[in-house]
Amino acid sequence: MNNRSLIALCDVNNFYVSCERVFNSRLVGKPVIVLSNNDGCAIARSDEAKQLGIEMGTPFFQLKDLIKQYDIQVLSSNYALYGDMSERVQQIIRQYTDSFENYSIDESFFRLPDNDVVAIEQSARLIDQIQTWLGLPVCIGIAPTKTLAKLANRYAKKQKLPSKLHLLSRPEATDALLEKTDVGHIWGIGRRMKAHMHAMGLYSALDLKNASPKQLRDRFSVVVERTGRELAGTECIDFEEMPPKKKQLICSRSFGSRLSDFETISNALAYHITRGCVSLRKQDSHAQSIKVLLESGSFSDDGGIRRYSIGIQLAEPSCNTADFIKAGMLGLRKIFKPDTPYRKTGVCFLDLTDQAERQVSLFEPAPGVGEEPADYNSEGLMQALDAVNQRFGKNTLKFAREGTHAGWTMQSNYKTHAYTTRWDDLLRVQ
Repeated sequence: MNNRSLIALCDVNNFYVSCERVFNSRLVGKPVIVLSNNDGCAIARSDEAKQLGIEMGTPFFQLKDLIKQYDIQVLSSNYALYGDMSERVQQIIRQYTDSFENYSIDESFFRLPDNDVVAIEQSARLIDQIQTWLGLPVCIGIAPTKTLAKLANRYAKKQKLPSKLHLLSRPEATDALLEKTDVGHIWGIGRRMKAHMHAMGLYSALDLKNASPKQLRDRFSVVVERTGRELAGTECIDFEEMPPKKKQLICSRSFGSRLSDFETISNALAYHITRGCVSLRKQDSHAQSIKVLLESGSFSDDGGIRRYSIGIQLAEPSCNTADFIKAGMLGLRKIFKPDTPYRKTGVCFLDLTDQAERQVSLFEPAPGVGEEPADYNSEGLMQALDAVNQRFGKNTLKFAREGTHAGWTMQSNYKTHAYTTRWDDLLRVQ
């Protein structure tokens, strides 16, 4: 931990909407919402849409009259575009720091010199560079700790500061902001915890800062104690420059419509298994078992959602897509019921271990010893498969079990092009 530096949080404003506006200037100044998977509910809103009272998570069908009344622009989620734009923002930020943590798709922490003037100058240049190179509006909060940097960023965004950045370094200015900030607006304090804190007499962020660390630990947790210490200017939350490996992976998605055909559902499951195995290999992990997931019904049905699952264990840990597709199909056949309309399927990878720590079978031959089985170099095959798809695009090569026609895919009736990741979708200048 390095206390001789300031911590900055760079946050892209209304990220999904801002990405769409880069490639469609007609959206600028208009109310815009971006929908969740299957065009279900609003998960991103422009400032104009927020002013109309549209809340996060509002179901799409409830907004149709409002959309017509105010000519609200509706878009389906375009994760390929958002992910690529996020990576470009991160590449720019890395030019300004040696210590960087990608916190989420639109937020990144990084360290700056412990000098107010230098920190402000570098942040101003960074904001201008991201706006100039990518067309994305960002705000930056700067402070001695992550929690205070989050608060400074929130202030810069909510107050719409012309500089688009805010520095919290002087104790008196920090306390003034903490005093007028509700404790529920502090990073990591949710609505339930906020109610308990109000019952204790902790109403403002300043109250939380001044609370006894021991009392916070005893009444809540060590995490809340750290939050209080961070508000007081003591850095307690480490940087995660290398994100920790996931201990389990879940890949699932709702269908575009209810399905009862085993072949189509199995194609969807194979697709999710394939995506999960790619993630396994990216973090150099193996999985010992999987859980196959299947859901029927809907929230509007009297019976509600019904969930079915079954666990399948492999003989030994693997990251081979073929191994898991075989296991997944076995599990699906056991829980699948004909003539039942299903709404979703997926897979959960369990018992993950590092590749270097994989426990091999007693009967697995060592390289160069004896006769190797036909699939001995299966990991090499998977690496080649990943390399081809990385170079030429997803699904350039895929397993036949995924099918040739994705009849299960979600509704994305308002999806824009993959402007930055697909040659055919590049904008053309007339």
